[in-house]
Amino acid sequence: MKIADVKSHVLMYRLDEELGYSQQYYTMRTAHIVEVVTDDGVSGLGEAFGGGGVALGNKAIVEQTIRPLILGMDPLDREVIWHKVYNLLRDHGQKGMPLQALSGVDIALWDIAGKILGQPLYKLLGGAFRDRIPAYGYGMMLQRVPDLVQRFAAEAAKIKGMGFGAMKMKIGLGPEEDLKLVEAVRGAIGDDVKLMVDANHAYTAREALPLGRQFEKLGVYWFEEPVAPEDRQGYRDLCQALDMNIAGGEAEFSRWGFRDLVEGRCVDVLQPETCGLGGVTEYLKVRDLAHAHFIPVVNHVWGSAVCVALNMHLLAAMPDLPGGAHPVQPMLEYDTTPNLFRENLLAEPLGVLDQVAANGGWVALPKGPGLGIALDPEFAARYRVAG
Repeated sequence: MKIADVKSHVLMYRLDEELGYSQQYYTMRTAHIVEVVTDDGVSGLGEAFGGGGVALGNKAIVEQTIRPLILGMDPLDREVIWHKVYNLLRDHGQKGMPLQALSGVDIALWDIAGKILGQPLYKLLGGAFRDRIPAYGYGMMLQRVPDLVQRFAAEAAKIKGMGFGAMKMKIGLGPEEDLKLVEAVRGAIGDDVKLMVDANHAYTAREALPLGRQFEKLGVYWFEEPVAPEDRQGYRDLCQALDMNIAGGEAEFSRWGFRDLVEGRCVDVLQPETCGLGGVTEYLKVRDLAHAHFIPVVNHVWGSAVCVALNMHLLAAMPDLPGGAHPVQPMLEYDTTPNLFRENLLAEPLGVLDQVAANGGWVALPKGPGLGIALDPEFAARYRVAG
């Protein structure tokens, strides 16, 4: 069996309302789906992190740079393929878009392996440590509206009403405005719901520290990306000064990038983005590196239903840390903001929201070989960007 083709499908549509985070606002929703096809007709799906123009740039990397390097290779030689691509692109970027593009290809190769062997991905990774996964609802994105505080409070109450026992919100407007937002959300959901805040590296450590102390009083579970990913010392300072968890890692790439983050004890919770850091092959190394230092891993999940399905497998196969009769369970991040590519992309939807509502915030393991999913071809064709 050989790799016969590598295809890159960028899907886009315009949102009804502008959404944002501390770095930008956007009006387009994007998904970048990578498909690897073998000469036996078996195909696998992956996803590459990055929206808008980044997705279009990554499409070129997948099809014009990576594809020629791996055509004719055995799709089961995932490590060989990964290192060949990485080594040949090393001089042109050990981080960022080349790794995002490689991630989509690598994930598709794991999907192919599962289909060939007739096993779900979590079986290929060593089996399931749990038969269900707790999910947390991500929402409350920034908007340029005068009633943002009221909108955040209403949306938080809605997410709680969906059945989520934990949720995450965006911040990054400035310390005073951020504190108002967090206070409003905490007031709307009460003290029994776990609350996380995500600054998307909006602050310096000097700015983030007093804000973090206020968040501690509000029972915030983790403060995500408080400072720029390059600011290792800033992360360390916050970890040492605050009792609240400091989370980060979504903007890091490869085992080498995560090595310094982990060995430097820069985070209390590590958040690898498998669709960006190098795919499943590299994610496993990063996960084990974190666990070797007894740092919990809660995967970053931002993308389409392909990304969600992938992470359900990864979380099912994540070992308990540190182990014991009553381990803390890793959570599935689930975006509740409008996204057709999360709810309508698959021939058979994942049904996460229905499961959360019915099961008290938990979702069942995915079924079927590989990722256990297939695209709805008509839906995907409707939103595919030409070129």
